[in-house]
Amino acid sequence: MDDPVAAARRHRQEHGAAILREFAELLALPNVAGDPGLDRNAIWIRDALRRRGARAAVTQIPGAAPVVFGRIDGTPAGRTIGVYAHFDGQPVAPDRWTSPPFDPTLRTGKVEDGAEVVAPPWDRLDPEWRLYARSSADDRAPIMALLAALDTGRSPRNTIVFLFEGEEESGSPHLPEYLALLEDRLRAEVWLICDGPVHQTGRAQVVFGVRGIADVEIEVYGPPADLHSGHYGNWAPNPVALLAELVGSMRDEHGRPTVAGLEGPDPDEAALAAAAAVPGPGDLGYPEPDGPPLAERHLWPLLNLRGIRAGDVGEASRNVVPASAVASIDLRLVAGQDPEEAIEAVRRHVAARGFTLVDDQPDRETRRAHRRLARVEGVAGYPGVRTDPGLPAAQWVCRVVTSAAPEPPLVVPSFGGSVPLHHVAALGAPLVIVPIANHDNNQHGPDENLRIGNLWYGVDLMAALLG
Repeated sequence: MDDPVAAARRHRQEHGAAILREFAELLALPNVAGDPGLDRNAIWIRDALRRRGARAAVTQIPGAAPVVFGRIDGTPAGRTIGVYAHFDGQPVAPDRWTSPPFDPTLRTGKVEDGAEVVAPPWDRLDPEWRLYARSSADDRAPIMALLAALDTGRSPRNTIVFLFEGEEESGSPHLPEYLALLEDRLRAEVWLICDGPVHQTGRAQVVFGVRGIADVEIEVYGPPADLHSGHYGNWAPNPVALLAELVGSMRDEHGRPTVAGLEGPDPDEAALAAAAAVPGPGDLGYPEPDGPPLAERHLWPLLNLRGIRAGDVGEASRNVVPASAVASIDLRLVAGQDPEEAIEAVRRHVAARGFTLVDDQPDRETRRAHRRLARVEGVAGYPGVRTDPGLPAAQWVCRVVTSAAPEPPLVVPSFGGSVPLHHVAALGAPLVIVPIANHDNNQHGPDENLRIGNLWYGVDLMAALLG
């Protein structure tokens, strides 16, 4: 009998159109985080798994989106592997999509390159073609890959326990409760997080960590109302200027925090060596910065300024000193940093720069008493996580991915983004990220897409995991 990857490749070559048509059924179900349509997604996934002999169920905590959980039984001699993915997606702005976000559309390539629409029944498939729909890549693709792998006709050697979540895009607020509720059913030797993209070169990657996250908003106050700039510009505190100066004191030109308490632990030599071996992202349309490569920077904390709101610009601009200015910041935290402590470090920094901190909008008396007023609000997400790639289970995952990938995978010490691995770590097993989506999939944006060749890699990978 041939190996599981060879069987998967033969199956998808013979039944690729049927796999894609079934995937389109799932992608046609709206799945925006927080939407009631998530229930339909969960039921569809459960039923698809049950048709293939898996033990699958849906459960739902009051006030939360449902999860799909269960197991695919292997042999007593096999391993037990956990697989996590999520079926919720980001909001959509249909008017910004080339084709409707929940009307899966196959194209002969990238829409921006003028790719043509391929009409069903999709009997011939090119691996460079792309399927356009919300969550085609992030993150319903791994679920479809597992379903297709179960159709190869081979009896699994390894047992798969799975958890498919419906709240990842809204921060996984109920994931800890679900994991505590299902802990006895989710025991595994290693947990694979099937989320994120492959490398920008197109090579598969095995990723051993993620950064954590905390959100911060800083509002700086000026006069009680907008003032004429000519009359008062030399006199009134200008919150835009104060905020710009403040944010400039919090980060270097590459976004690395200069706030005391946000330095983060230094990466070990093994992680630095692994990062140095990861190729750069290639041409992204702007000059690369000087200094360490991107993969090494993912081992640092990041203070990202994601937006400032203050006054007006362009034709709407007015000659005023605005009453307030707000900066929105995301903190990307490495393993060992606590999100709550990171927010407190920001508060201490703002106070040390001479600002009086308030908890609410300041009243007129408070404004009269202080020229530098600020409010800092933070939301602690979750910590970063790193897995030792030298662990036996981690090495096994590397071998499995190597058997399924078209070329040897990259071993990456950490993603720059944030995934709630910290919650899954409570299950007590090593965590490894094994992405399948193409890097240019437009995740979270209009025209999200999945390259067909990446879906095929996902099928091969799931077949290899099943053994």
